[in-house]
Amino acid sequence: MTFARRLAMALLLTLASFAPAWATPLLLVDRANLEVLYAQDAGQAWHPASLTKLMTAYVVFEELAKGNVTLDTSVTISRKAFNQAPSKSGLAVDSAVSLQDALYILIVKSANDIAVAIAETVGGSEERFVAMMNEVASRMGLTGTHYVNPHGLHDPAQVTTARDLAILSLYIEQTFPQYMPMFSTGVVKLGTAKLESNNGLLEGFVGTTGMKTGYVCASGLNIVATVDRGGRQLLAVVLGGSSGRERNERAAELFVNALSGNTGPTGQTVLTLANAVGSTPTDMRPLICGKESAAYVKAQEAAFPMGLKDQPSYLTDEIVPREHVAVNLGRIRNNIALPRPRPPHVPLFPAAAPTIESANIDEMLRPGLTTIGGMNVPMPRPRPADL
Repeated sequence: MTFARRLAMALLLTLASFAPAWATPLLLVDRANLEVLYAQDAGQAWHPASLTKLMTAYVVFEELAKGNVTLDTSVTISRKAFNQAPSKSGLAVDSAVSLQDALYILIVKSANDIAVAIAETVGGSEERFVAMMNEVASRMGLTGTHYVNPHGLHDPAQVTTARDLAILSLYIEQTFPQYMPMFSTGVVKLGTAKLESNNGLLEGFVGTTGMKTGYVCASGLNIVATVDRGGRQLLAVVLGGSSGRERNERAAELFVNALSGNTGPTGQTVLTLANAVGSTPTDMRPLICGKESAAYVKAQEAAFPMGLKDQPSYLTDEIVPREHVAVNLGRIRNNIALPRPRPPHVPLFPAAAPTIESANIDEMLRPGLTTIGGMNVPMPRPRPADL
């Protein structure tokens, strides 16, 4: 290792020893035992933006496990779906993709038109699908979460917390591990289009396994990220970043803190963290998109310069992103597809998730929860100790 690189690494570790100097939610969890390693305003109400799509995907995974849909089910872009604001897939009205490809586009590109199309396909209507999302949130004990739409475009009533997002992400990983490759994919190719993820850790931080980013003016820039590195399994939630750089670098900083031994157990697990029930969600719009934004971003850059030009960065690894090729099935009207050759489908995932045991730390379920067989999902559980 060169002297310059040793000096840069020493600087990174020194910076990582200080708690983040900002006032928006941060959470770091050890996924192996659910221990909270760092928490700042983790129960504060926040607008999820496209982190909403974590729940959209989870509801689909449940319906796949029930057999109500398959990965080959066609998802058609309705006029309502097409009219959603960006980010979008680029598909025309009446175009269709398989549900598998729709999930990849939903998660990687964070396409809002695909979110509505999935909701209409799986739920019968967007409204019914949103009701399914809220029913799952209730079963999971996400007391600070409420959904109004399946995509995350801003609605004042669409709220969550860092704590709830961490628990939802644990549910996805533990209940449906066969779909985790979707969250670690960095690029979806759809025709001539190249749909890319905004999760900079996938290309710059070794060990990153997912999961999702989100942004609207009212939320700032959000991320849920997971890392398997150095024998550790970690999850970070960062909400309210002033830029993609800041959001991604702060998530990486949380991981570096844990991997370098600068943070340890706080005595709480993510399940025992409390939500600030009834708290008013912070509106970041004036700071992110309003007249104050330039001054705010400048102040955030001064407080946290990691990743700026001529500054050190945590995201220095060079990783070739995982790619998925999606297929436009053509235009479909009244369930009749135009004639075209269809490529053979090779299933990538099993049709249903395996049954898992109780996920509670002391092997007790929340009242009314059973096993995955009945689609009543047990709580996230710590990983079994190595023998």
